[in-house]
Amino acid sequence: MTLPDARSDSAPAFSDLASLRRWLRALPQTQPLLLLNALCEQVHAVDVSPAPPNEVIALLDGLRQAAVVSADALESRFLRKPLPLPSDDLRCFDAVQGFWSAQAIALMRRLPRLPPAQWHLPLHRTASALRLAQLAHFQAAQEIPARLDHLLLASLGYAEQAGCLRQPLADPAFPHLGEDSIAGHLAWAFMLRICDPYRLSAAQLTVANRALSRWRELAAFQSEVDNDTQPPVVDLAAFFLGDYPAGLPRWLALRKVQRKIGQRLEALATGELPESLRLGRELSGSAALRLLRQISREFSSPADLPGTDIGEVELAFGPDHAYALFTGEAINPGKALDVGGATLAHQRVAMFGFDRASTLPTAVKRLEIPSEIWQLVDGIALRPQPDPSTRRIAPCLISTRKDDLASLGVLEGLREARDGSLSASLRWFDEPLEAVRLLRPGTACEPVAAFLFGEGEHCTLLAPSRAGLRLEQTVRIEGRAAGSLVLQSVIERGSDFVRYAVRLP
Repeated sequence: MTLPDARSDSAPAFSDLASLRRWLRALPQTQPLLLLNALCEQVHAVDVSPAPPNEVIALLDGLRQAAVVSADALESRFLRKPLPLPSDDLRCFDAVQGFWSAQAIALMRRLPRLPPAQWHLPLHRTASALRLAQLAHFQAAQEIPARLDHLLLASLGYAEQAGCLRQPLADPAFPHLGEDSIAGHLAWAFMLRICDPYRLSAAQLTVANRALSRWRELAAFQSEVDNDTQPPVVDLAAFFLGDYPAGLPRWLALRKVQRKIGQRLEALATGELPESLRLGRELSGSAALRLLRQISREFSSPADLPGTDIGEVELAFGPDHAYALFTGEAINPGKALDVGGATLAHQRVAMFGFDRASTLPTAVKRLEIPSEIWQLVDGIALRPQPDPSTRRIAPCLISTRKDDLASLGVLEGLREARDGSLSASLRWFDEPLEAVRLLRPGTACEPVAAFLFGEGEHCTLLAPSRAGLRLEQTVRIEGRAAGSLVLQSVIERGSDFVRYAVRLP
């Protein structure tokens, strides 16, 4: 592993643990960004210090314990915010991932000066720091840099070489984790990556990370797979850039983890609350059930192969624009007040006795739908030009028109590169659907755009999140298919839409 050069313009502000504690007490404890930046600066300063490696490791351990509270406080600034991230939020993300990355690099730099028998502590702290740096990237929906991948795999190789991969050790910075191993932290990091975390919402990511933390020691690294190995077993080489290094354990056996997931699924299906199963309060029982089923599928199925689509796609965002694309009409034309709108037409007739705009021989009613051009490369949609004025959060509803045929889909797995460009996956609905008007109770409520999938007893309804619908509520729709429907259960939830299973009243 080739580590970046150690560089720092600052000298260490302390020389031992006692002076480190005095320095920490003088820092501004109520300003987490300033505090974390100061701690990171001292990590770099300690990294270039010629002090003996064990002294450096002790100082780094003191710095990381002081950083935990500040790093946690900054997470909300970048957790699943619309992309690209504003500069202030990006600075918070850089402070968190930068601290943990600097910690890992400084610790790994000590290894050549220590015998392998003394690698256990620095490698344990390295694995923990790298897992937290990766988690910050997932939380902020930022692309994982290749260097972080290399560090994760290098720590796995060094621990295997030293024979300490599965040796337990306590961590004072995270006492709630108890004693755990390097293998546990790396398995935790790898399992979260296998779950395709960019497709998860903020609440789903929080619950998934919490659940995997409890099952981290149940996963097993294997160098080979034989006939006695029971599925699921995941090939780690599919999740890392470049060639997987020879000699590293390549397979992650998840059978025991899958069994735990199955037990949680059974309990949730019988009505137990996620909180009683130590999954937290972020998700309802049905939402936790959908999440665990999704994780179980990711563990059992191989990674998707990249697509082959290339070219351009023009995307309109949101249910209202999708309705306009499918019908050629705005869902609330009076609100839009365009020149061809019905409200203005009535006003012109009332004032002038005729509607001049509609009688002009050259007048053509055209509904302008805001859209963006995204590039398709190997099945991945890219928005190469940074546009801070138009931020996106996924999963969100999209629509497009090609060859006079409108399509409805979901943009998911959105992430941001360091240059501000965005990339995502596009999933198009292939079921027959109709754009309908959803009529909410009350005469003052405007209709909202919705989409009816299928026919008869097996139909589903996709409605905007802002509609404020409830399960077991009866709603009326207008369109070619008109009538009343009862909302039974949530099938899918996005940032701006919810898809329901429905039944006839």
